[in-house]
Amino acid sequence: MTALRSLAYQFVFLPWTLALSLLYLPLLAVGSRRVMQRCAAFWLGGALFFQKWILGLSFEIRGLEHLPADGRAIIAAKHQSAWDTMVFHHLLADPAYILKKELLSLPFIGWYLQKSGQVAIDRKAGIKALKLMVEGARQALADHRQIVIFPEGHRQPPGVAGEYHSGVAMLYSALDVPLVPVALNSGLFWRRNAFLRRRGTITLQILPPLPPGLDRKTVMALLQDRIEAATRRLEDEALQRFPRLAGLLPTSSDQKAPVDNPVDTASIEMLSTAKNNGPSHPGE
Repeated sequence: MTALRSLAYQFVFLPWTLALSLLYLPLLAVGSRRVMQRCAAFWLGGALFFQKWILGLSFEIRGLEHLPADGRAIIAAKHQSAWDTMVFHHLLADPAYILKKELLSLPFIGWYLQKSGQVAIDRKAGIKALKLMVEGARQALADHRQIVIFPEGHRQPPGVAGEYHSGVAMLYSALDVPLVPVALNSGLFWRRNAFLRRRGTITLQILPPLPPGLDRKTVMALLQDRIEAATRRLEDEALQRFPRLAGLLPTSSDQKAPVDNPVDTASIEMLSTAKNNGPSHPGE
């Protein structure tokens, strides 16, 4: 039944995506960024609806009270599944994702990502990429948007902690806004690069924010410790509630899963040094 439900979901989701991709084309010329964001939320809302009623896959959100009232924050989320990239349009009013520039070259999806004002990183550009990332995030925060970043840069299997990259610390230091950790257990139900989506309830937990002003070493340690500890608890809770998922725990090969580093750590070090020696942006 899992395979049949997963196939039925694709038969509905793909035509839904194609139809809206064509319907939204005129908005690339005449629509505003905010209109495109609302269109994206409508498309992803449909996807979440299909997941609930076709796959039997619903979700629970905890900790909404930890989101800053003015909306200005960096959301640093655990990344286990494609589902993680869908849910924040449901949770946040106007999210700005930090993503790979290569995604902008994709037909339809890339065009709409660019139109909706997502923050793309050219990983080959070194220090310039980091400066543009910070500046793009700064502009998004000025519009009271929320920055969404996956610090691991790559989907990890359940039970696995990937390497947390320092790009999130660079944003945190430069933007002076709260850093909100997010834990989840989506990988137990929807694994990376997997066709099968399993029924159940994904839990996403928004954790208490880290206040601005912490040093980079401290904030990276706290961020990873809090996300990973909460993620393990959510995974254990799901396994108790849905025992059939026990076979999805990581294998030895999963433990060695490669990490796709969206920013170069050496470049971060160079940019941090430059920042300490003088302003990176006019008026700072």
